[in-house]
Amino acid sequence: GHLNNANYIHYMEEAAFQASTAVGYSKARYEAMGTLWLARETRIEYLAPLVYGDTVEVKTWVDDFRRVRSRRRYEFRRPGADTLLAQAETDWVYLDATTQRPLVVPPEMITAFAPEGLPETATPRPKFPALPPVPPAPYSFRRKVEWRDIDTAQHVNNAAYFHYLEEAGVEASAHFGWSMRRCAEAGFGIIAREIHIEYRLPALLGDSLEIETFVSDLKRSNAVRNYQVRRGADVLAQARTRFVWVDLATGRPIRIPTEFAEAFAGHLAP
Repeated sequence: GHLNNANYIHYMEEAAFQASTAVGYSKARYEAMGTLWLARETRIEYLAPLVYGDTVEVKTWVDDFRRVRSRRRYEFRRPGADTLLAQAETDWVYLDATTQRPLVVPPEMITAFAPEGLPETATPRPKFPALPPVPPAPYSFRRKVEWRDIDTAQHVNNAAYFHYLEEAGVEASAHFGWSMRRCAEAGFGIIAREIHIEYRLPALLGDSLEIETFVSDLKRSNAVRNYQVRRGADVLAQARTRFVWVDLATGRPIRIPTEFAEAFAGHLAP
């Protein structure tokens, strides 16, 4: 009954487009310049749920500029409320639209986005963590890139990857005997608490993708699901999602059921 985690990414994209337009850099202007921004890395933390009928306010700002990159931050709240529902950041890379090669961000663009200047000390960019060793029984999910997955740059839209990860996780869970129906009948749900994804190479229309996934960092009420998205030998993206087990009646975290954990023994990284 919560807003699906991928939809937050759509809202972030829309907020970024509107914020860029507000300082004079509309989609049409980027097209005239022959340049574009593509996501390199996204991290989002879900703190409290949004539900059907809610209105959400997305606050966004540019946190820094580097030579060919810029980090944008986001906060989600209900209008007029202080409670933070989600917070996120996306590292964008500035590219030549024709060659897809990185470009140095022009000084006038930096001034437009940050007329009062940027903080003297930028928040460090932690490197995407290395995936743990693959356990004996990873799960591989295959997906063909469809037209609905494509953005205006003719790449798979970054939010579409969140759907791919979700599908892979659901299929993996069912493969080990725990379908979403069975989880619901047992009275618990598994919800995303945090997602961190690194985009390495673009996926294109018609590509056949393989998403390999497995679990690590098993705790009392949460665990991390790891993913690698490949096209043949090429790694297009890698991701980590921390999931929390909750009681469907109360919405409160619960201990991961023993029967559930035992079913995934070979799927758990050492």
